[in-house]
Amino acid sequence: MNKMKARKMVEQFLYEDIHDQDQTSEALFTKLDQGEAYFILKDSGVLAGLDLIELVYQLLDPATKVELHKQDGQYVEKGSCIASVKGPVQAILSGERVILNLLQRMSGIATLTNEAVKELNSSHTKICDTRKTTPGLRMFEKYAVRCGGGINHRFGLYDGIMLKDNHIAFAGSVREAVKKAKAHAGHMIKIEVEIENEEQLQEAIETKADCIMFDNCPPDLIKKWIHQVPAGILTEASGGITMGQLHKYGNCGVDYISLGFLTHSVKSLDISLDVRIKKGGTRDARLTDRHAARL
Repeated sequence: MNKMKARKMVEQFLYEDIHDQDQTSEALFTKLDQGEAYFILKDSGVLAGLDLIELVYQLLDPATKVELHKQDGQYVEKGSCIASVKGPVQAILSGERVILNLLQRMSGIATLTNEAVKELNSSHTKICDTRKTTPGLRMFEKYAVRCGGGINHRFGLYDGIMLKDNHIAFAGSVREAVKKAKAHAGHMIKIEVEIENEEQLQEAIETKADCIMFDNCPPDLIKKWIHQVPAGILTEASGGITMGQLHKYGNCGVDYISLGFLTHSVKSLDISLDVRIKKGGTRDARLTDRHAARL
C-alpha cells in the first residue's frame, strides 16, 4: 500500500468515528492511565492490514507501542495472538473499532482470495480482482487480494483502458472502439476488450487489442475460441464465475480469471481486542496466557 495515501485515508476514518473526542474513554480514563491489549483471531485465515494497527495508534498517540506477532499473507489458526499494544488506555480503546473494521475486512478478502487460488490450483492462470470494491477502501481491499495470493486488475478508470459492452455499443463495434482508444491513449496504455461472440473476438484480434476478456462465456466456448487468439494477446475470463467453477475455467487456458466476489461478497474474518487487566497489583492473565503458545 502507498503509505502516504493510507495515512490520509486512516485519518479520515478516525475523524468519522471520533471527531474531536471519544466520549466514553475520556469519561473513564485520563491520559496517564496505561494498559495492554491483544488482537486475537477468532477465525482461522490469511492476514492482511497488520501495519494499519501501528498507523492508527501512532496517529492517536505516539506513546503507544505496537508489536506484531504475525505478518500479512500468513495463514494463522483461530485463537492466535496476531499483535499487541501497550500505552494510554484512551488511545487503545479509541482506535479499536477503526482497526478491527479494516483488519477484519482485509483479512476476510485475503482469506477468500487464498481459497480461490487453491481451488483454481493452476501454475498458469492467475486470480485477479475487479473494481467492485467498497467506496473509499479500494486501496486496502486490493492490497488484501495480493496478500491472499491474487493479483490486481486495474485500480481505476485512470490506469488502463477496458472496452466494456456499453462502450462498444456506443462506439458501434469492437473495431471502431479499439481504433479510437488507440488514437487517444498512445502506446503506453494497454487496451482490454470484452467480447461476447465470435465476431467480436475476430475484431479484437484484428485490431491487436492487448487483452481479450471472455465475458460471461461458458468454459467450453472459451476453450473452443481461445485457440484463435495469437500468443501476443493476453486472455481473461470474467462474469458470474463461482468458486466451484474455477477449475473448469482454469482448464480453458486463459491467463487470468477476474472475480468480483473477492471484494463485494466477502465475509469478514472475526478478530477481537482482548485487554490485560490487573487485580491486587498483579496481572490477571486469564485473557492472555491462553494465547501465549500461539505468539
